[in-house]
Amino acid sequence: MAVEPEAARELAFDHRPVTDQSFENALEKARAGERLSVADAIELLTTGTGREGIDPDRKERVLEAADARRAEVVGEEVTFVANLNNNVTTACNTGCLFCNFKDSAHAFERDSGIEHPGFTKTPEESREIVADALDLGIYEVCSVSGLHPAFALDDEHLEILRTADDRELNFEVPERYATDPGTYVEQMEAMSVGDVHLHSMTPEEAYHARRGTDWSYEEVYGRLAEAGLDSVPGTAAEILVDEVREVICPGKIGTEEWIEAIEAAASVGLDTTATIMYGHVENEAHRAMHLKRIRDLQDRTGVITEFVPLSFVHRETPLYERGVVSGGASTDEDELMIAVSRLFLDNVENVQSSWVKYGDQQGLKMLSCGANDFMGTILSEEITKRAGGEYGEFRDVSDLVEMISSVGRVPVERSTDYRTKRRVELDGGPYGPKLGPKADGTPMAE
Repeated sequence: MAVEPEAARELAFDHRPVTDQSFENALEKARAGERLSVADAIELLTTGTGREGIDPDRKERVLEAADARRAEVVGEEVTFVANLNNNVTTACNTGCLFCNFKDSAHAFERDSGIEHPGFTKTPEESREIVADALDLGIYEVCSVSGLHPAFALDDEHLEILRTADDRELNFEVPERYATDPGTYVEQMEAMSVGDVHLHSMTPEEAYHARRGTDWSYEEVYGRLAEAGLDSVPGTAAEILVDEVREVICPGKIGTEEWIEAIEAAASVGLDTTATIMYGHVENEAHRAMHLKRIRDLQDRTGVITEFVPLSFVHRETPLYERGVVSGGASTDEDELMIAVSRLFLDNVENVQSSWVKYGDQQGLKMLSCGANDFMGTILSEEITKRAGGEYGEFRDVSDLVEMISSVGRVPVERSTDYRTKRRVELDGGPYGPKLGPKADGTPMAE
């Protein structure tokens, strides 16, 4: 679908935020704890489709309902994790218009002569990075990378791709590049240092890891689990409505295939998360439909440990540079997205507030809008930063404890899957992680 520069919110989508429901009825259902419909969610996200713009008084009523639900479901605890982001490569040819993380894979070829800010790490480099971070006390590694053309699932897959006569497979031999990323299995094995929890291989990466074969997603995730994969990030979801995906990421897998991949990960025993990336060309109907697909998926699998709303960071992305969007979501939209996620997703216990996306002050405000998780330490965060994000790359445990306690909530260190938790005793600090294999409470940074 071609998008004119001024099109932003005026695209001729089939799905529009119009309902026969009323805001008051939707809010009453939410307060009563009834399972909400898509129409209910649209009414709450818009504070009423019969009115133009977000009504501030109605918005506050939605936030109050969500905060009450949060207190009922998870209490006053706010969780966080001591983690490291180790993204293996920025090389990618997928062409998503919302992303400025990737670099054209052609620039990574030997003797290309093209200067670029990107990187590719060998498995050995990944292992060293994780080992060093493990000494600091982390116990989760999150790894989400570009779709490097040389990346294959394993040696068997690499040989299949080498002999394939299909130029549409987005494959080039590793020898063509200045740095060989190895295979996905080699990277998983490299990052599985000690007892670290490896959170990696989005549905989009799993698709890349089976291209050119008739392997199922179960086969792919099964091999990755044997190599050390512990859970799967439910990113690459963006908006799970294909008419939106055709605009912002036409080169990515569709909605049904994303869902198929998550179901496959669940079938081999892997927990997952789920996300929504909103505030670009989509409307409130798309956001509500996305929530419904996540809730249905959780009804079937039960493996989604947390839901993460990700507010689109527009600066330095193609959508913004080409005039398709003029900005991202408003603060009101951010707060309503968190709140309606809490009210709609009655089968997902944890809703995350991203200090990377929202910043400290607004990130803490989200904890009174329905969120109960405050991300983690994130020793390296390249994706948001390269899209123009302003809120830093790292937070020590002391920072997280002080921020959470400053708003009267209880800081709790947790494992990736939320099954292990440690309530932080407020003794004046400084504080450090204690759940990791090498964590003894020492602060991660001086």
